[in-house]
Amino acid sequence: MKFLCINKSKIKIYSVVVAVACAMMAGCGSRGAESTGGETAPGVVSDEKSDVVTDAGSDDSSSLQDVEDEVAEVDDVSEEEEDETSDVSDDQTQDQVPVLRDSMRESLGAFAGCAVTGFEADDPGVWNIITTHFEAVTLGNELKPDALVGYSNSRCPGTYTDELDGEEIEVPKLDHSRADKILDKILAWNEEHPEKSLVVRGHVLVWHSQTPEWFFHEDYDKEKPYVTPEVMNKRLEWYIRTVLTYYTGEDSKYKGLFYGWDVVNEAVSDSTGTYRSDAERSDEPLSNDTHGSNSSWWHVYQSNEYIINAFKYANKYAPEDLELYYNDYNECQINKRNGIIELLKSIKAEEGAPGEGTRISAMGMQGHYSMDNPSATDIQNSIQSYSDIVGKVQFTELDLRASDDYDGSDESKVTEYEKQRKRYNMIRFAVQSAETDKEPVVAGITFWGTVDHYSWLQFSSNVGGGADGAHPQCPLLFDDKYEPKPSFYVFAGQN
Repeated sequence: MKFLCINKSKIKIYSVVVAVACAMMAGCGSRGAESTGGETAPGVVSDEKSDVVTDAGSDDSSSLQDVEDEVAEVDDVSEEEEDETSDVSDDQTQDQVPVLRDSMRESLGAFAGCAVTGFEADDPGVWNIITTHFEAVTLGNELKPDALVGYSNSRCPGTYTDELDGEEIEVPKLDHSRADKILDKILAWNEEHPEKSLVVRGHVLVWHSQTPEWFFHEDYDKEKPYVTPEVMNKRLEWYIRTVLTYYTGEDSKYKGLFYGWDVVNEAVSDSTGTYRSDAERSDEPLSNDTHGSNSSWWHVYQSNEYIINAFKYANKYAPEDLELYYNDYNECQINKRNGIIELLKSIKAEEGAPGEGTRISAMGMQGHYSMDNPSATDIQNSIQSYSDIVGKVQFTELDLRASDDYDGSDESKVTEYEKQRKRYNMIRFAVQSAETDKEPVVAGITFWGTVDHYSWLQFSSNVGGGADGAHPQCPLLFDDKYEPKPSFYVFAGQN
């Protein structure tokens, strides 16, 4: 068996730069790797569990570019330095570590996935973990609407004329560079290592958070009135067509790389258990550049029409083998679960051929859990309830917020790691208990990150599933030294 030896000094430099980047992201309000109910762009968060969004009205594109330049400088190392990642024999390693992706396939019948952002993908220690232990990757922020307009959240970055169903419409300019950088790295890896290739989950097309407010207004100017549902339908179809064609179309260089796409994200309210509205929080004006809780989608439509249409458009433009998902957090809370069930049923009721009806492949249970909730029974019941409607379930953003008394010290780590091992073991038990006699219903488990220090939970987030940023966190399977924690072995089959 061979093991990789990583250039530790280079990892340290990356850790410092990325820590700065993550802090900046937290200041913008994104969920670089998400939360119990929300997600984030390189700096976006909502109060439900989105990404780390704190200043929804700021345009952070220039500061993010500065950090990206710093990362590029760090990455400008010689090939000789890169080659310091070398094979070492068994007697130079400690214990042999099982390969997570193989263990999960064998024991759970599920694929192993992880989230990664641009900064993390440049960290050789993280990249080694991804390519060794995971087979599926979710881009934490780079395919969200705000990222695809270059984080120009306060104003439209410019427009051009495009055609839709024979009609010319004015549309915003898109910027694919951030996502393409990571995807190009994955493509290169796959070409060199076809036996350990990676596939990608698209995340996300329609979301109340990390979608700039100007997208919903006349002339893409948030100071002007909202557009009508008819106009919004054209924008929605154009956006979904453009993104899916670019990344999954016949002429795309990424054709075949994506296994699925989150079509709609977090459209059910935590408070009411019905559809998320434009009045979830009175202290969050719709005039903000982006939102953590309130939905401008609802403000325009005042119904679930945009959800149904999103799945119709995705079905129209996605390849037949691209799976389509609904994704949400707090998915095990009874009130919200009931709301999600109704949403799934409404999508299923409109199923039809491409260009005519909807299509949904699975329910995405985000899995932003605490050390106490939800219970194994609630998780199992949720898996069964969702799979009864759509057939399959995937855990899409799994992580665990630390206990309130965890302080990050070496002593507290010993205790917390053991608590975490038991908690992850309970989740695994719930997954196995939900299996049918025929086959597993949980098709995959994606963790919302790899190493603890890059987790979005380390920073304050106003989105669902987020943390307050005041307490240290250790939510993932690998520690700050890039070593597997006890919880790793729960899924690697040696628990």
